[in-house]
Amino acid sequence: MPNLLTEPIAELRKIIHVDMDAFFAAVEQRDHPELQGKPVIVGGDPAGRGVVATCSYEARRFGIHSAMTAARARSLCPQAIFVRPRMEAYRKASRQVMNILRRYTPLVEPLSLDEAFLDVTAATADGVLAVQIAREIRWCIQQETGLTASAGVSYNKLLAKLASDWRKPNGLFVIPPEKGLDFLSPLPVGKLHGVGPATVKKLSTLGIHTVLDLRNAARETLIAQFGKTGFWFYEIARGIDKRPVQPSRQRKSVGAERTFPQKYKRPADHADPFAGNGESSFRPPDNRRTGGAHYQHQGALF
Repeated sequence: MPNLLTEPIAELRKIIHVDMDAFFAAVEQRDHPELQGKPVIVGGDPAGRGVVATCSYEARRFGIHSAMTAARARSLCPQAIFVRPRMEAYRKASRQVMNILRRYTPLVEPLSLDEAFLDVTAATADGVLAVQIAREIRWCIQQETGLTASAGVSYNKLLAKLASDWRKPNGLFVIPPEKGLDFLSPLPVGKLHGVGPATVKKLSTLGIHTVLDLRNAARETLIAQFGKTGFWFYEIARGIDKRPVQPSRQRKSVGAERTFPQKYKRPADHADPFAGNGESSFRPPDNRRTGGAHYQHQGALF
């Protein structure tokens, strides 16, 4: 099939999305070791009208999720431990994480306390791989905060964010440019940025259920049905997302910028506990493999 990737190779970006794993609950388990390995729910009082802010992965196995009523969560997991939010502790941990991210690039766009985009295109100009940067970021976060993060690496924000969710928790997933369309094709349209439940329902009435269905829809049809948003759907179905990473504030100095050696190498006494753990690069279904240190794009390492 023709290559639908229309972003010029010269303008290829290296985007990382970092997403902390069950952030609030993980902070509680870190600060209170007796909670480790147990179903922890951060949120309101289950005896009242409280809701779940977040929960540990042990609690998620029971079907508990954010925004669920605390009472419902209690019924699903009677043994769950409910903890009231400690926002200052979460903000402190978030500041640590964001400071780590800014060592690698000033182009950091926090989305919330527990996730952010990074544009590391400039940081990879000397041959350092984006996946190496993502791997080191995860290592630094674990070493300095005692928390784990998942990361997605790709050529735009849309795919980087999808990738970070693909190997959660504590994972790293790479979608190189030549695999973007294959990755997107089977996904439900509801996985796409900007496609909410109401839009999913409307797309369904048009016979559009997957991203491949969306890609096969005529641009005129999408614009007629959704206005300007229809053109956005047309582009993201083709793996095109030109949104820049927008820092929330400008750095006053670049003196703390991270300078990579010509050949990236972690000191021997700092072995990477993440290497090969939950890491993979997307291949089409008939040619999947995990691991692999390099991700190739028409001769350029990703």
